[in-house]
Amino acid sequence: MSDQTTHRHHAIDYVEITVGDVAAAKRFYGEAFGWQFTDYGPDYAGIHRPDGTGEAGGLRAGEPVGVGGPLVLLYSSDLDASVDAVRAAGGRIIEGPYEFPGGRRFEFTDPSGNELGVWADK
Repeated sequence: MSDQTTHRHHAIDYVEITVGDVAAAKRFYGEAFGWQFTDYGPDYAGIHRPDGTGEAGGLRAGEPVGVGGPLVLLYSSDLDASVDAVRAAGGRIIEGPYEFPGGRRFEFTDPSGNELGVWADK
């Protein structure tokens, strides 16, 4: 976790995603969302913040993913393009896209089985 960013008391500061294969997860998230990484060995890769000021989280090798837990939501300025990118990178859309009072969203699973969502305000 980088010291380059301002940390806020009681704010979500860093999210780690457990994956079965770090290299495969890097390929998926890099292709689907353009994420970039810092490697810390074969079992961990830091996820760069979009503005380049440190890291927002990491991919860590671990036990197979189970159902449940917090749902991480990503923002998209083009939700339909994000759906296409997730599918093209090997993800599986499990719900949506659908409308909700704040816009539209969908949920997907990555190749390791993690469930995440993507939303757009338009």
